[in-house]
Amino acid sequence: MAKENYTMATSFNLFGLTENLELCPPLFVVFLIIYIATLVGNLGMIILIGIDPQLHTPMYFFLSSLSFLDACYSTTITPNMLVNFLAENKSITYAACISQYCFFAIFATTEFFLLAAMAYDRYVAICNPLLYASVMTKKLCAGLIAGSYLLGIVNSLIQTGGLLRLSFCGSNIINHFFCDLTPLLKLACNDIYINEMLVFIFGSLFEMSTLLVIIISYVFIIIAVVRIRSAEGRHKAFSTCASHLTAVAIYHGTILFMYFRPSSSYFLDTDKVASVFYTVIIPVLNPLIYSLRNKDVKCALRKVIQRKVVFQ
Repeated sequence: MAKENYTMATSFNLFGLTENLELCPPLFVVFLIIYIATLVGNLGMIILIGIDPQLHTPMYFFLSSLSFLDACYSTTITPNMLVNFLAENKSITYAACISQYCFFAIFATTEFFLLAAMAYDRYVAICNPLLYASVMTKKLCAGLIAGSYLLGIVNSLIQTGGLLRLSFCGSNIINHFFCDLTPLLKLACNDIYINEMLVFIFGSLFEMSTLLVIIISYVFIIIAVVRIRSAEGRHKAFSTCASHLTAVAIYHGTILFMYFRPSSSYFLDTDKVASVFYTVIIPVLNPLIYSLRNKDVKCALRKVIQRKVVFQ
């Protein structure tokens, strides 16, 4: 049938995480708790770093930026997801759908580069500790964070621009709980080869370049740590990297699984469940990972709690 015989979509219907109506109320409660925990954990981390002078270092400046990013990342997806658990009408306008994907792509790509900047910070701290203060200046840290957001915006504009050239006709049901790229491309009624090339070229470039920075940084870190004679010194050096390595492994592992596979291996019914992990779960895990494995953060939190008890 000719494309002009279709009615062009002006809105989409999000299929959601499940079609079982009985599961929607309990899932709403679970994801509401996760979202509240995400906001409390990440915003709490930002406030804690801001009020404790001992945490005013480049490492915690990056961590504060990561917490802000995760709060924004989660807010792009979760509130609309929560509404759709209880709403009969799960429609989203074309403009809102494209905007949701645009912001999602910004925050997801920015996190690539921010995690790479954090790896470089750990490399300088462990491999060149005497030069750390002179190398990791406020200007450089701010530049790395600004550059991360700039590249995130660039990738988002490229991918979103590719979406805007497409026509969506016929079915307007997105088999997902948010406007992700893969399910949107499946609804397009014209050729998506250019879009697939944009994802492959820029996705591979950004993913592999940041992963390479992280791997190289940690190769030098491991070499430097092995040379430390004191067992206590080696343990302390590794402990400062353990949280970051955990966050990197979870985030990059999930993204590689979701987006860097042959298109024939995509199954939306199962992949959208996996998408919950990197869109909803990872933002709530990061503050837990960094707080539970970081003595400075736990000490700062203890002081805040003790101060509150004294004033009461």
